[in-house]
Amino acid sequence: MLEDTIKNIFPVEKSLLAKAQSHLDNLTKPRGSLGRLEEIAVRLYAISQGNKPVVDPGLIFTCAADHGVAAGGVSLFPQEVTRQMVVNFLSGGAAINVLAHTAGLNLKVVDVGVKGDDFPDHELLISRKVMPGTKDLSLGPAMEDDDCRKAVEIGIELVDEAGSRGIRTLCTGEMGIGNTTSSTALYCAFFGLEPGDLAGAGTGLGAEGIKCKAEVIARGLEINKSAISNGDPGKILAALGGLEIACLTGIILGGARKRMNIIIDGYISTAAFVCAWKMNPHVLDYCFFSHLSAEKGHLMVMKKIMARPVLDMDLRLGEGTGAAMAYFILKCAGDIFNKMATFDQAGVSR
Repeated sequence: MLEDTIKNIFPVEKSLLAKAQSHLDNLTKPRGSLGRLEEIAVRLYAISQGNKPVVDPGLIFTCAADHGVAAGGVSLFPQEVTRQMVVNFLSGGAAINVLAHTAGLNLKVVDVGVKGDDFPDHELLISRKVMPGTKDLSLGPAMEDDDCRKAVEIGIELVDEAGSRGIRTLCTGEMGIGNTTSSTALYCAFFGLEPGDLAGAGTGLGAEGIKCKAEVIARGLEINKSAISNGDPGKILAALGGLEIACLTGIILGGARKRMNIIIDGYISTAAFVCAWKMNPHVLDYCFFSHLSAEKGHLMVMKKIMARPVLDMDLRLGEGTGAAMAYFILKCAGDIFNKMATFDQAGVSR
């Protein structure tokens, strides 16, 4: 499934970009006056293969899993918070519940690797646990290659199911204590960056905590050196990633294969994007980066992939909160393209 998905991701037709801009230039406004809204509309048109951009309906997958590296003191919160927050998601009390409702988005919470027993059945829950969390990446590989692949393919399957229900836009979200550590390790491995330059506060660490976090990441990079030097994105993801990051990687790959609009949330979701992008660089054509995270290293990563986020709101929560906010911006861009009058239709002088 994974190889078939990767080989069936194709770039958007570049000639459609100019065609879309020509249409926007013929609408009742000065050329370029809607700024980045026009840039987004152009990309939506190309993703839709020359049809009217469609953004609704949208769906957020908030994927949850635990990380063995949390035992190294890399988070201000104990590992139990992952499970507690999933319960909060299911009861409707988290930020992502509020913002998904405000934006008019569907929400699904995916247990792909939370420690403990399975959660009781719930309409918001998709229970696809591969294993109860990863191992400590600072002591060896976080996952076996097969378990990592399984989590990626779960993400692909989730997109197939969503596509069959008519979903047009996918939003990525996550929950997992320790996952900024895992994400930072992935960035260091893929881009040759130093942990000390990237490691940030995560859940709210002070200077000493961030220093400890960088040291844990450095140990993980050293002990997994053979997997990193192999250069295979799947092996790097297995060595340093998390089950929720792997699942999101599959969601991004599956969404690109189905030519859907994909909104990447923040620091951790961008790590999943980088994994997918390393597997097939054409995924970039389908992805919108919702916001610039307040997490220290996100700007550096955005520059590496030459991406410009839609929003800059000093967010660093995750869950898909930034993606939910950016979803409204994409809806605005789509409606501008589809519903504004041309000069001729409105009888407005050029």
